[in-house]
Amino acid sequence: MTQRSQQTDFEQPDLDIPLKTVCFIIFKAHEFDAKDVVTDEGDSSNPTDDGDMSVLEDHGNDPVEEELVSLISELTVDEQIDLVALMWLGRGDYTSADWKSVRGEAAAAHNEHTAEYLCGEPLLGDYLSEGLALFDYSCADYEEEHV
Repeated sequence: MTQRSQQTDFEQPDLDIPLKTVCFIIFKAHEFDAKDVVTDEGDSSNPTDDGDMSVLEDHGNDPVEEELVSLISELTVDEQIDLVALMWLGRGDYTSADWKSVRGEAAAAHNEHTAEYLCGEPLLGDYLSEGLALFDYSCADYEEEHV
């Protein structure tokens, strides 16, 4: 049973973070989550020689991760708090009825490592999507424009 089906009456919160920003972070997080383990660390071939397969591997200097960390770090404190709260909701730690208290807990836990914390969550994109869905927010319009 999903959290949405457990709750019948909720108030859609006004997020401090714009929906399009959350959607961009979701898509970048999915891009980062799709990385695979490095199979040949000594490979120095031309990318066209290996079919550009190394771009799908999780190398330490991943530009997608760097972009994601940089983007989240540049958000306001309130926007970062919303992201953490949405992630906690999306992974099932709370229900949408708990939004105000979850956001309060995220505010109390906030520190300068928020970007690293969020990017360290393997299913960040999925959890943020689920968190948004609990309030009937969707990235469908964003996806149509950018995919």
